[in-house]
Amino acid sequence: MSSALRLSIIAVLLLATTALGLIALNLNTPKAPTEEVVQQAPAPKAVGYYVAARPLPRGTLARDEDFVVRSAQADRVPAEAILETLDSKASLSGSLVRKFVEAGSPITLNDIVRPQDRGFLASVLAPDTRAISIKVDEESGVSGLIRPGDRVDVLLTQMFEKADPGRRALSETVLRNIRIIAIDQEIVQGGRALAAASAKQAATVSLELLPDQVQRITVAKQLGKLSLSVRAALMDKRDNLDARAMSSCDVSPELARQNAAAGQTTAIVVYSGGEAKQFSVKKQVADSSSNCDASDVARLTAAAAGAGNLPEKR
Repeated sequence: MSSALRLSIIAVLLLATTALGLIALNLNTPKAPTEEVVQQAPAPKAVGYYVAARPLPRGTLARDEDFVVRSAQADRVPAEAILETLDSKASLSGSLVRKFVEAGSPITLNDIVRPQDRGFLASVLAPDTRAISIKVDEESGVSGLIRPGDRVDVLLTQMFEKADPGRRALSETVLRNIRIIAIDQEIVQGGRALAAASAKQAATVSLELLPDQVQRITVAKQLGKLSLSVRAALMDKRDNLDARAMSSCDVSPELARQNAAAGQTTAIVVYSGGEAKQFSVKKQVADSSSNCDASDVARLTAAAAGAGNLPEKR
């Protein structure tokens, strides 16, 4: 064997030994841990839905406080539950409850009829009643505190420009114990709910009336200003105490006194022998109801004096 071949073999063996040594060293050397980027899946977004805040009997005209929002993952929200949105809360107020709903139960469209839903009037109106709407402003509508389901009296106030000062303003109750069935919904007889009135317009209050009451309120709307007076939740035993009309002199004892004094006497002039003589005579009034008399003054004075002695309500 030649020396050149021998050297080649030795070189190959050395290279092979070196390579094997490097491989063994690499296998025995512990590797530094590599940082793994773990992308976690985003948590499911919570969704709000409405549940009954208290037991809701059938026939209830629901209010805002009758519902609360409960949150859950989207895949765990009960089927057909009404989700929380910008418009859903407003649409729930005034809804008619179709069937009994337990506290904490999800609210679905099968449980309620909303004022804007078709068939709302047919569901909410009692037999033989009608629905009619009236416009009220912030003052005549009790500052927006009236809500569906409340019962009110409807008052008519008229102004008579040419009447005696004591009778120029007249207020009377034209309807009693009337149920409110909708707020800010344009509802007409046999019609359907329309869009809510503009914020610049007076609020619309819809009343549940008997046919003859519909005629009465229609005429009253043409005579003067209508106002609403909220009734107590319990039956009012003194319902007929304020049955009569109330005029200007009924409200103001001073106006009643002046009007009565002016009505007691009048000045006349008698011409005799070219001379004019003035006399003060008692005035004859054919209809005593057209003027405030002394009895009104005494009654109002006593009422004003007794107003401060009413027992304090606790």
